[in-house]
Amino acid sequence: MAGEDQSELIERLNAWGASFEAKQPQDVVEAAIERYRGEIVLACSFGAEDVVLVDMVHRIDPSMPLFYLDTEFLFPETYATRDRVIERYSLKPAQVIQVKSMLTAQQQAEEHGDALWSREPDRCCQLRKVEPLTRVLRGYEAWITGIRRDQAPSRANAGIVEWDQKFELVKINPLARWSWNDVWAYVKVYEVP
Repeated sequence: MAGEDQSELIERLNAWGASFEAKQPQDVVEAAIERYRGEIVLACSFGAEDVVLVDMVHRIDPSMPLFYLDTEFLFPETYATRDRVIERYSLKPAQVIQVKSMLTAQQQAEEHGDALWSREPDRCCQLRKVEPLTRVLRGYEAWITGIRRDQAPSRANAGIVEWDQKFELVKINPLARWSWNDVWAYVKVYEVP
């Protein structure tokens, strides 16, 4: 990527992504890991899509790191799923990167008042998600996400491989073509936690 014009980079990534349109997500994951080994990370919210990706990644490179955004407002079920995933895949502590805001929930309340999420949701999201995400992604050339095109109109045109302008790295969306039913079929077949 060094010395490459951004428009050339985007064109090359779009072509690479288009080459996966008829392939399985596992093929995308394998190619991404091969291409960016040591410079790629998996984003994980511990939802069904992301746990499917943990399973796929683990089958290809069990040492690859993942991160999750701990907003300090996650549901207990999310932490329970995290613990099951760590146990099931024997993930080492260094592989599971817990990413938090620079402010604890208490500090945020002291500085911005209680329930910032209800008064200024964009500011809350910036503090608890965007800033921490920016920090963790700085150390990588690429990241894998569980984005699917059928999740929302804003994701309908998501590429399997694309340039993430906001975070300035390559974004890999192996499940872009999959539906909710495809995700759950994989969960059942592979007994994903």
